[in-house]
Amino acid sequence: MQRILIVDDDTHILQFVRIQLEKEGFLVSEAKDGTEALSILKKTNCDLAVVDVMMPFMDGFALTKEIRKKYDIPIILLTAKGQIEDKEEGFLAGTDDYLVKPFEPRELSFRIHALLRRYSQEDADRTLHFGDTIIDLNSYEVTIGDKTLLLPLKEFELLTLLATYPQHVFTRSQLIEKVWGVDYEGDERTVDVHIKRLRQRFASLTSAFSIKTVRGVGYCLEPADE
Repeated sequence: MQRILIVDDDTHILQFVRIQLEKEGFLVSEAKDGTEALSILKKTNCDLAVVDVMMPFMDGFALTKEIRKKYDIPIILLTAKGQIEDKEEGFLAGTDDYLVKPFEPRELSFRIHALLRRYSQEDADRTLHFGDTIIDLNSYEVTIGDKTLLLPLKEFELLTLLATYPQHVFTRSQLIEKVWGVDYEGDERTVDVHIKRLRQRFASLTSAFSIKTVRGVGYCLEPADE
């Protein structure tokens, strides 16, 4: 059975979400703040985290960043905030999805199931090869020589999209639509931030490919000359 970690300082929300998820057969761990959540993650294998933004001691943005450093699990931010700026901060922190309170429990359930499917695909072997670099679309791993990287989901999806169509130039709006979805309301600067992170990750590890900026248009992945 899959385990969901719920992090919220509101006991009513904890109970509300727990009841819904347990009805669907999930195991549930609860934490009232970020410190308690990190303690649980050290001791318990969790498959997904549902994190509130407004919490004492450590807010949801900070907790998301900490989870991203150590664990490869999907994260959904729960918040009463609906402003574009707050959504952008959430995605830049590394969240995979964002749900604004009040919400329908079924919608949260749909989003949880969708993220779990994306993180645990077991389709036929699908890999992309660029010199010493292998991008595994099943395990969501990138292997460079004897080194294996586990990227945050949005970084992996962005890299995979660019790598699937090498030398094809994507506009920022196309990347937003294909990676973040047509309903994403954040700024296109999100793409620039994720591209910068990918470049920083791979610059010192491989010369098999590079991500080029096409001025005034967008980005493309360019394989190194064989």
